[in-house]
Amino acid sequence: MDWFEVRLALKSVLLPPVGLLLVIGAGLVIARRHRAGWYVVVGALATLVALAMPATAILLTTLLDPPSTVDVAAARRAQALVIVGGGGKLRSAVTDDDGLGRLSVERIRYGARLARLTRLPVLVTGGTVGRGGPEAAAMAHALEREFGLPPRWVEPAARDTRQSAELSRQVLQKGGAHRIVLVVHAFDMKRARLEFERAGFEVLSAPVGAMGADTLRWPDFIPGVAGLESSYFALYELLANLLLDRRDHAMG
Repeated sequence: MDWFEVRLALKSVLLPPVGLLLVIGAGLVIARRHRAGWYVVVGALATLVALAMPATAILLTTLLDPPSTVDVAAARRAQALVIVGGGGKLRSAVTDDDGLGRLSVERIRYGARLARLTRLPVLVTGGTVGRGGPEAAAMAHALEREFGLPPRWVEPAARDTRQSAELSRQVLQKGGAHRIVLVVHAFDMKRARLEFERAGFEVLSAPVGAMGADTLRWPDFIPGVAGLESSYFALYELLANLLLDRRDHAMG
């Protein structure tokens, strides 16, 4: 197990729901000797319910990056469209799918739509983390098979967003491309944009699933698995951005 896999494991354990379940367990142990433990349990349960509301996830995401839509006219002045992988899953021998996770599928679907509107050449980036082959190869296959849009460049080595930015720069600088349209989800757009800008790109954001607080409706306050998953991603990005800021201060 290398550092990337260790980081994935830590993320799964520390963030909800596992992190809060561990807090609940600790609270139950404390409650055997002191009633303060029940306050811990109730607080953790309330937090878990709140995070399971889509409304909470939407509000957390707006803290990361204000909701926006891509300007197609401005996008046409870019030189490439970059789609960053969003994670894979176990491949199915029954359905013969590409092993792409939901986030990656949403990104290539949106990226294909933008590529048709802008006529920009596409770069997909994403390496191997865990099982399976390079994510970028699966994304390229899906783009060609499902959308009839083979990417011009495939970057199969990056294992995180920073490497995606650095290795994409190595690929694109050969053709002199430095203005890009960047396709990732709204919750990780802030960090991704910063990483690509630091790699030397001029970035136009094209976030997937951007929603503002003004879009909230009453069903968004009903807890569910989808809301908890979205809150998980948003909390991870808030923590990652905090660490990124600390890295910048240390380097500055």
